[in-house]
Amino acid sequence: MTTDTGSTVPRRQLGRHLRQLREEARMTVKAAADALEWSTPKIWRIETGATSMRSLDAEAMCKVYGASPELTEALMGLAKETKGRGWWHSYGDAIPEWFELYVGLEAAASRLRKYEAQLVPGLLQTKAYATRVYEVAHRDMTAEEIDRGVAVRLGRQTLLTRSLPRAPQVDIVLDEAVLRRGVDAEQLNHVIVVSRQSNVSVRVVPFGVGLHPAGLANGAFTILDFDAGSEPSIIYSDGLTGALYLEKPAEVAAYERVWSAIEKQALSEAQTRKLIASIAEEQA
Repeated sequence: MTTDTGSTVPRRQLGRHLRQLREEARMTVKAAADALEWSTPKIWRIETGATSMRSLDAEAMCKVYGASPELTEALMGLAKETKGRGWWHSYGDAIPEWFELYVGLEAAASRLRKYEAQLVPGLLQTKAYATRVYEVAHRDMTAEEIDRGVAVRLGRQTLLTRSLPRAPQVDIVLDEAVLRRGVDAEQLNHVIVVSRQSNVSVRVVPFGVGLHPAGLANGAFTILDFDAGSEPSIIYSDGLTGALYLEKPAEVAAYERVWSAIEKQALSEAQTRKLIASIAEEQA
């Protein structure tokens, strides 16, 4: 079964419920693994939503944790939803495991708020720009591997215009440096075109602002928000070999404060399009 949003959210929801049941039963991960005759890494992967589950396995965990029949039935039903496959699973060899989780969350989010200091975000990249980014970042890749990576990046962009589920609101703030580092007129004009969509906002923090909170933090980040009751907000920040997924209330609040501050310092959408157009003219 292939879906637009995959099974990332159901897996994470089920994992949270099972972790809560284990903790309420005052069982350690090791004790639970011993009781189920599983490995501790398997319990960890289930609780973090890193894997799908059989309904029979969910039933076994509920039995060990002493869950009620009603809750057991509900979680067995949720386990069936963890089998859904998103379109990106067919590119499994082109997506690191730590990024596959993000792609699933991105597809399920109702709102994405992105700050980027170095690169045009993947959701706004042209094929040519995405290819250059891959060639610079992954010099050991073959041309075929680069093509598959670019295909995934372009595939992610379909969420901007999908109808079911409804396309998310995407708010992007860029440092002006993004527009002036290796970006040609085609890419700049593409950003302008996409920014005119009703569900997309692109704004720039100009050089004239000087130091700002996001620039003093850890660079690029994304705040993913979900429909009420679906999933708590998550902060995503990646690097060369992995990514951070932050969801503790204090962590999310810290990034919310940074986002609020840079929004106040960014140009308006109209001013941003004017700036991008002027830079594109310089590149032409």
